[in-house]
Amino acid sequence: MTSAFVLKGQTLSFVDNPFIVGPESAVKHHVDGAVLIEDGIIQAVAPADKIITQAFEGQVLDYGDCLITAGFVDCHTHYSQFPIIASYGERLLDWLKRYVFPIERKFNDKIYARSVADFFLMECLRHGITTSSVYATTHKESVDAFFEASSHLGLRMACGKIMMDQNAPSMLCDNVDDSYHDSKELLEKWHGISRNIYAITPRFAPTSSPEQLEAASSLWREYPDVLLQSHLAETEEELIWVAELFPDIQDYFGVYQKFDLVGPGSIFGHGIYLSEREKNALHDSSSSLAHCPASNMFLGSGLFDLLDLKNRDNPITIGLATDIAGGPSLSMFATMRMAYETCQLQGGTLHPACAWYLATIGSAKAMRLESIVGNLMPGMEADITVTDLKSTPLIKQRVAQASNFWDVIFIQIILADDRATCATYSGGNCKFNKYEDI
Repeated sequence: MTSAFVLKGQTLSFVDNPFIVGPESAVKHHVDGAVLIEDGIIQAVAPADKIITQAFEGQVLDYGDCLITAGFVDCHTHYSQFPIIASYGERLLDWLKRYVFPIERKFNDKIYARSVADFFLMECLRHGITTSSVYATTHKESVDAFFEASSHLGLRMACGKIMMDQNAPSMLCDNVDDSYHDSKELLEKWHGISRNIYAITPRFAPTSSPEQLEAASSLWREYPDVLLQSHLAETEEELIWVAELFPDIQDYFGVYQKFDLVGPGSIFGHGIYLSEREKNALHDSSSSLAHCPASNMFLGSGLFDLLDLKNRDNPITIGLATDIAGGPSLSMFATMRMAYETCQLQGGTLHPACAWYLATIGSAKAMRLESIVGNLMPGMEADITVTDLKSTPLIKQRVAQASNFWDVIFIQIILADDRATCATYSGGNCKFNKYEDI
């Protein structure tokens, strides 16, 4: 048994969904709060004087007026694309050919893949991200390297080998049998080991033959507790392409339905161009969408209609995602800002409580992890980020004029970056500290 310790500072927890009950009713905020942690699990979140009593003998780490929250959860990202982040953004399909496919060829080299995985994960921690749903490449080495790096750090991460047997460079294509057997081998090797989660990963419908989609479905039926991740309705060009490839299927989401690749634990990136039928089908199947606002903007793909999808009678589970490297930043602050701006462009608005909810609990729900990560509550794994609310002179000056707590949070969403992350904890262990080399 490890000794208990306490993180002291402002605390923010969600007790309900702010999209449904409103921000004030959804959140519990302690100005002088504390989080009691033991054996990697949150034991209590309360005012500091309720936890740090004379009887408490453990260590107290005092973060002053910094904000202690659950670590950010990123439900759609590509670690293999990290080396080409911020490449000149053409349209999606051209961008894939020019930048993504060439860099992914390098991931058959496990040493190279591990170096990228190590750097990617440390950058996640530096940005307060403690859990991600990650795409590797078609190479088994890319998945082994990622999970080895994740296990070394003790992180709760999901990853999967891309399944892709057509409409891509031959050097990156697998085949139906190999994609099934390689994915199954990797799943059995890594799923549930340390804190790792496997995600069956057909890249997107155009790059998988019907036979490969059936193989992915067969694998998911064998192992229903793993995740399934893919892409959906990201660009108008993509919709035309899917219709040409699957002329007998009514729409893009219908392809995934036909091959039984929908349901709880399925996460579809983007979902910009959805018919009413697809929206209803997403809800009815309990499938989830990853909202990737920075990527949608950077590649000119379009505007995701978040408020329509969340405020309808049959709302869809939605998480927030960086979508590296289509998204040009690992910052969840930048991602929340872009989600806010996307709503503004469509005549709506996104309250900062709702943005923070999407970046934590929303993504955790998409990954079927909401009972263990994504919220600062007793019984949850102690995956935590500590945010300096005055991380730059400009932010400090602006916070001094804030009229309430939500004004302070909104300032972070609009102005903060990685300099705001004081510390990041995973499983109760400090994995990033702004002020020292852990």
